[in-house]
Amino acid sequence: MQRRFISIWFCNLATDWMVRRNPALKDIPFVLVAPDHGKMKVTVANTLAQQEGIFKGMSLADARTINHTLQHFNDEPNREIKLLTGLAEWFIRFTPSVAIDNSDGLLLDVTGCAHLWGNEKKYLTDMHNRLQHFGYNHKFGMADTIGTAWAVARFGKDSCIVESGQHATALLPLPAIALRLETGITERLQKLGLGQIKSFVQMPRTALRRRFGKELLQRLDQATGAEEETIQSVIPVELFYERLPCMEPITTRKGIEIALERLLYALCNRFVKEEKGLRKAILKCYRVDGKIEMIEIGTNHPSCNSKHLYKLFEHKIDTI
Repeated sequence: MQRRFISIWFCNLATDWMVRRNPALKDIPFVLVAPDHGKMKVTVANTLAQQEGIFKGMSLADARTINHTLQHFNDEPNREIKLLTGLAEWFIRFTPSVAIDNSDGLLLDVTGCAHLWGNEKKYLTDMHNRLQHFGYNHKFGMADTIGTAWAVARFGKDSCIVESGQHATALLPLPAIALRLETGITERLQKLGLGQIKSFVQMPRTALRRRFGKELLQRLDQATGAEEETIQSVIPVELFYERLPCMEPITTRKGIEIALERLLYALCNRFVKEEKGLRKAILKCYRVDGKIEMIEIGTNHPSCNSKHLYKLFEHKIDTI
């Protein structure tokens, strides 16, 4: 099966979260600030503040000379990481493998998932609509490799689905920085007139290594698929885990019972093949309003019988 990945770039994560908490901030310039060597420095500026020339790293005093009514709020250490961790756990409803990407994005391994929504376009549309409803500005990139998905999410014109097998072609018009290179390497490429990936991708590898080091070749190989790259999930997928995505929300007890039976049947078949059992099982249900319902059952003996486990769950289903 062809691997597929999604990169999600949150353009203004921290400020979007602030607006989500206080909708009155939506139409006014504001910044987050933190102390730095005795001065208050801007750590994040919302879009309206950026349009006025206020940027990260500027002192609050300088920012307020540009806009004397500028609103400011204290930033918190690792705020973005905390927000991304929560979003990553929420995204497990779409795929069990979700990772944090620096401080402004997520990476999803969605191999074999999109068809459960009909196709990749519908899959991404569902994600987009939910994030838009939450108030997060974002861009998507979907491709066969992590590198290409990351590149088109941040440097493509719009949220983009790169057709399978076309990832190398999609990279050509993008700037060199789209390969996730260090600033020093991209600056040297720019000085030599190699600003776009297509301007150096066909150059001899020995020449590229000599001038720019092995990082450029590694990133190029990762983006084109010559070198495999994996993601480190926020919540590692447990060894004995079964998942049943549904095209439409399940709203009846009977529907939940059928889903539970299917999950237990598949899980217990694996136990039988590996000659194992279990003493505790957890059923997690992801609701359309974003909440998670969870039922936990325990058994006094190592069970691998789906009918027995179903009976233990049955009297608790009404709590969902």
